[in-house]
Amino acid sequence: MFRLQTRVLIANVVCGAVTLASGALMLEAGMSGVAAIAVALVLGLVVALVGARVAPAPARRALRALHDGVMGFAESDFATRIAAPSPDEVGDLVAVFNRMGAVLRAERAELIQRELLLDTLLQGAPMAILLVDQRQRIVFANAACRRVFHGAARLHGRALPEIVPLAPEALRGPLRRGEDSLVSWEHDGQEESFRVLVRAFHLNTVPHRLLVIERITHELARQETATWKKAIRVMSHELNNSLAPVSSLAHSARVAAERPDAATRLPAVLDAISERVAHVTAFLEGYARFARLPAPRREAVPLAPFLATVGQLFPFTLDAPVGDAHGWFDPGQIQQVLINLLKNAEESGSAPDEIRMAVDQVEAGIRFTVRDRGHGMDEETMRKALLPFHSSKKAGAGLGLSLCSEIVDAHGGRLHLARLDEGGMAISVWLPGRTGPA
Repeated sequence: MFRLQTRVLIANVVCGAVTLASGALMLEAGMSGVAAIAVALVLGLVVALVGARVAPAPARRALRALHDGVMGFAESDFATRIAAPSPDEVGDLVAVFNRMGAVLRAERAELIQRELLLDTLLQGAPMAILLVDQRQRIVFANAACRRVFHGAARLHGRALPEIVPLAPEALRGPLRRGEDSLVSWEHDGQEESFRVLVRAFHLNTVPHRLLVIERITHELARQETATWKKAIRVMSHELNNSLAPVSSLAHSARVAAERPDAATRLPAVLDAISERVAHVTAFLEGYARFARLPAPRREAVPLAPFLATVGQLFPFTLDAPVGDAHGWFDPGQIQQVLINLLKNAEESGSAPDEIRMAVDQVEAGIRFTVRDRGHGMDEETMRKALLPFHSSKKAGAGLGLSLCSEIVDAHGGRLHLARLDEGGMAISVWLPGRTGPA
C-alpha cells in the first residue's frame, strides 16, 4: 500500500499526463492551439477533482475522527480510540493520538486515586479544616467542621462571613480577623481549648486561605501536669537553697551566743537569717498572689485618666484618643494586666516607640490591644504562654501572662494572643460592659 505522499505524487503525475495527452489529441484533431490547451486543462482539472474526492477518503475520515478526539480531550474525555486507516502519515498521527489518550487515561485514574486518598484523610482528620477562596467562598470543608459550626449541614459554596455566627463566640473574632489564635469554649459539657491556624497560599494562581481549628485540651492538660511538677521542683529548690543557709546561720547564732562577744556577732548572723527569710517570703508571696486572686470589684472607669496612669508607669503610643469612653472593670486588676503586657512588649526587644495600644468598643464591651515589634513567640511558646510557671525568660517566674489570663477570666472576658505578619505580637484583652457576663 502506497503512503499518502506517494499517492499524491502519483495523482499529480496522472493529472499531468492526462493534460498533455488531451492537448496532443486535440491538436491532431485540427483544433487551434488555444482551444486545445483550454480543453486539456479542463480535463486535467476534472481528473484532479475526481482524484481528490476518491483517493484520500479514508484519510479524510481519519482526520475527522482525530478532530473529534482532540475536542474530546478538551472536555476531559480520554476514552476515544481511533482505528488506523492505513500505514501512512495519517496512520502515524492516529497511533500517536491513541498513545496520548492511553497516557492521559492512566494519569487521570492515578489522580482520582490520589484525590480520593487525600479526601479520605482530610475527612477523617480530627481537626476542622476549611479552604476559602479570594471571594471568601468555602471551597472545601471536612466533616469535623460540622461540630465546630454547630451541625451546619452544608458548608461548601457558602460565604465564610455567613457561617461565622454559627461558630462559638470565642472563635468568631479569630475567624473574622483571619489570624492564628488560642481560644477556649465549652464543648461537650466541658471547657475545651482550641488552636486556630490560618495560612495564605496560591492555588492555580488564585489566592486561598487554609483555616485549621485543632482541639489541644489533652495536650494542654499534659503540659499543665508537667508545669505543676516543674513548679514543685522550683519551689523545693528555692526553699532548700534558702533553708539550708538559715539552718547553718541558726547554728552559728547558737555558737555565737555562747561567746563573750555575742552582742557584736549575733546581729550580723540574725540579719543574714532575716534576709534569707525575706527572700523566701517574697518568693512564696508571688505564687500566693496567683492562687489567692481576689474577685474583681467592677466599677465605671473613665478610660482617658486610667490609660494616662498606666502610661506613666510604662510608656506606650495610643492609636486614637478614647474621648469620654468608660469601661466596667476593676481598675487595679486591669491596670496590673496592662502593665504586664506592656512590660512583656518592652522585654521582647521592641523599640519603645513601636509599643502601641488600641482601645475599641466591640461586642458590647471594650477591647485593649497591645502591639509590639519584638521577637514574638513561636508556636510552642504560644501554646504554653498562659500556663502557670511557664516562662521563656531565664529569670522569669512564669506568672505574668497566666495571672493576666486569670484576671481577665474573672471579669468574664477573653485574652487573645496573635503573631503579627510584620513581626512581633498583638495581645488583646476583651472585657464585657456593664450588661455583659458577670
